[in-house]
Amino acid sequence: MNSKNGETLVCALGGLGEVGKNMYVVMHEDELFIIDCGVMFPEDDLMGIDYVLADYTVLKNMQDKIKGLIITHGHEDHIGGIPFLLQNINIPVIYAPNIAGKLIRNKVSERNIPLPKMITVNEDLIIKTKHFNIEFFTTTHSIPDSFGMAIKTKNGTIVETGDFKFDLTPIGPVANMGKMARIGNEGVTLLLSDSTNALLPGFSNSESVVDEALGEIFAENTTSRIILATFASNIYRLTHIVETCKKYGRKVVVFGRSMNTNIDIAIECGYIKDKDLFINSDEANRMDPSKVCLLCTGSQGEPLAALSRIANGNDRNITLMPEDTVIFSSSPIPGNAMSINRIINKLYLKGAKVYTNASESNVHTSGHARQDELKLLFRLIKPKYFMPMHGEYRMLSAHASLATLCDVKEENTFINKNGDILAIKDNRVYRKGSIPINDIYVDGSRIGDVGISIIKDRKIMSTDGVLLVILNLDIENRKMLLEPNITTRGFVVVNDNQELIKKIQDKTNIITLNELEKDHFSLTDLKNRIILEINSYVIELTGRRPIIIPMILEIKKH
Repeated sequence: MNSKNGETLVCALGGLGEVGKNMYVVMHEDELFIIDCGVMFPEDDLMGIDYVLADYTVLKNMQDKIKGLIITHGHEDHIGGIPFLLQNINIPVIYAPNIAGKLIRNKVSERNIPLPKMITVNEDLIIKTKHFNIEFFTTTHSIPDSFGMAIKTKNGTIVETGDFKFDLTPIGPVANMGKMARIGNEGVTLLLSDSTNALLPGFSNSESVVDEALGEIFAENTTSRIILATFASNIYRLTHIVETCKKYGRKVVVFGRSMNTNIDIAIECGYIKDKDLFINSDEANRMDPSKVCLLCTGSQGEPLAALSRIANGNDRNITLMPEDTVIFSSSPIPGNAMSINRIINKLYLKGAKVYTNASESNVHTSGHARQDELKLLFRLIKPKYFMPMHGEYRMLSAHASLATLCDVKEENTFINKNGDILAIKDNRVYRKGSIPINDIYVDGSRIGDVGISIIKDRKIMSTDGVLLVILNLDIENRKMLLEPNITTRGFVVVNDNQELIKKIQDKTNIITLNELEKDHFSLTDLKNRIILEINSYVIELTGRRPIIIPMILEIKKH
């Protein structure tokens, strides 16, 4: 990625073709800004993986050009990768909105990583460097302090929306459509816009509709305990849940680490003012259930989250009661539907009454713009060129089609992949090649050590198991001291498949003896031949492909 000939470059390191790990780069000659640094949570096929990160390898050779990391808002898919980034890349300053800044500080301090200088983003902030002039505008999203930005360069203006919707009756501030229109009237060369809900027609529901729906459920269920699961990051939702609890005379018990963290931040920032409403689980257990609301994590069916523990009967502090009312104030993230349904079934089995975000119960609304809101943005910003971002490819494609309906020429839309580079020169945008991009996997404390080959092996082990071939050899005298020992895990039960095991044992015997008779014997050659030939032999016998692991014990006879 090389900015020359006076070009301004734009590239996504993550966030295209996926919902998550948003990370974008804007570069002009010797200056570079990073926009967001998120994570993506793994789906079931990424076995043992905790997080998926954007690939910021390209930044390692350009650290002297980095002028800062700009954060649009405080959701995990926009800030979750920051601790990992700071461990590898020198970031001179982080520009972050108030709530996001507090969340970032918590993340970084938990890992004992030095925090760079932080500057708070608000509508008055203007970032000026040699090549860039960046200003911000307020957007409406499901977390306070959400911003889009206009990045002005000598080649034209780039607008990056962050995550947004247009809500005319929000719980928090209304999006600054006046400032967006002013930026649009001044001229926008390239728009980068959130595509998450580009497939959905109309306008998204207002957060105030959710507020009313929750109030109705509280009013209908005055005798039961209420257990409410939602996204811990949706601070506006947490605020009006607490206000609803106050209105209906309920105390609040908070479960889940991230929920506690975000409640503390909401109190610190003044979004939640009634601290005396919060009690602990011991106090709740002594109270009339009708006076209690449990506010917890686990709306996505996460196995270790609070709601899952309660549903499974594994929580030390709370036992589910048959008359409990459970509210899922969320919608399933793609890939989580099965996990959520398992939890819902367990709740029903134990007699609980469950509300989800069905058509008859508007207990959740998205923080992302739907088609009519996206069209409104096009009319406000009036871009000459458009690159949809933050979404799967079907979402990006639908968003690009909306752009053409709003007078952006079809040839001026770019459906990119992570790593594709756009160049801007004299208010014209064109493709400029690409850089190789790979997902970075976090497995416990290991970052980037687990690659596709290891994930592939884990998948094979999960379906076809492992076959261990154990040999005891006298290398000096070129002898096999014992018959090969064949054992398996997840492949077959040894005692029930003696004939198969004997065939594999005999095949291993032949392979080993042939290798021992060679003039130039090596353990590496023996292992490779066992893996290759036993693998083919087992496929021939069973149709399955277990991982073959040779274990050779060198025994010296004295």
